[in-house]
Amino acid sequence: MKPVTLKDIAEKLGLSISTVSKALKDYPDVSKKTKRLVKETVELLHYKPNAFAVNLRTKESKTIGLIIPEVVHHFFSSVIKGIIAKAEKKGYLVIILQSNESYELEKKQLDLLVSKRVDGILISLANGTGDFKHLNDLITQELPLVMFDKIAKIVNCSKVIIDDRKAAYTATKYLIDSGCKRIAHFRGPLLPQNSIDRFLGYKKALTDHNIIYDSSLVYILEDMSYDEGVHFAGQLIKDHNDVDGIFINTDLVAIGAITEFNRIGVKVPEDISIVGFSNWFMSSVISPSLTTINQPGYDMGQEAFKILYKEIKKRKQNLPVKFKTIELETKLIKRASTNN
Repeated sequence: MKPVTLKDIAEKLGLSISTVSKALKDYPDVSKKTKRLVKETVELLHYKPNAFAVNLRTKESKTIGLIIPEVVHHFFSSVIKGIIAKAEKKGYLVIILQSNESYELEKKQLDLLVSKRVDGILISLANGTGDFKHLNDLITQELPLVMFDKIAKIVNCSKVIIDDRKAAYTATKYLIDSGCKRIAHFRGPLLPQNSIDRFLGYKKALTDHNIIYDSSLVYILEDMSYDEGVHFAGQLIKDHNDVDGIFINTDLVAIGAITEFNRIGVKVPEDISIVGFSNWFMSSVISPSLTTINQPGYDMGQEAFKILYKEIKKRKQNLPVKFKTIELETKLIKRASTNN
């Protein structure tokens, strides 16, 4: 069956198309009786407004784009929930795309969202993104763009972040305070800003507490996966059997490391203490449970959408937009993988 149009409703009721349109918009110059008849007929015929036509008239698509590195990660799934919760209340549809940590795919996805005439874009950058022309092009086009979590400091747009250096410093200091003196770091790839900042926070905590930084204790992970956690835990024991603590860039890797230590008989925390990052739900059920930094993904998603929504409205009203950066608080969650 063809979609029902305003013309079909008008012909059925013997009214003009403009009268039907006004009745649906509750214009005061249309009688209550006519409004009631129109609305009853709309329900009877299951009429749905033509979204494309509405978008042309209002110059809004009521959709936003969201690009994240991976959907299955606990942190990003929490971000998605936060964004959708706010977006639905404002009548927005969220188009979710996954870059798979690929710069090239990220560029294509941005082009796709622009071609779909989204009203704004939220993005957490792929690990492979080292050039930001595709993002700066959006700024030039005045398309609202908000970055979160994995950001580029040199791109001039609004951002929602945590203080990764401070959080990593807190995690490493906690290991030091619990008695650790040889602390390794499983870090992420070299490019993402949050990976850089967590490494710098780790390094500063060591130097501030008179522990000599040893670059051989830093392991660079590419996928940040459970399997890499398993692999590098075993490699660490082969390389440095005197290590007594590890700060790990994300909980998924940390859980892989704990699993491998359990398998080979390295006791956590008696032999090695571990602190992770993100507070994934599995962190509380692995044995021993994982001490970690709580990263507020849901709140980050909500804040990112709130900023984007305000910028969309200001752009529509031709009002100036002042970019801002919101920094959310993190918290150390103490569990059984550390001695304190």
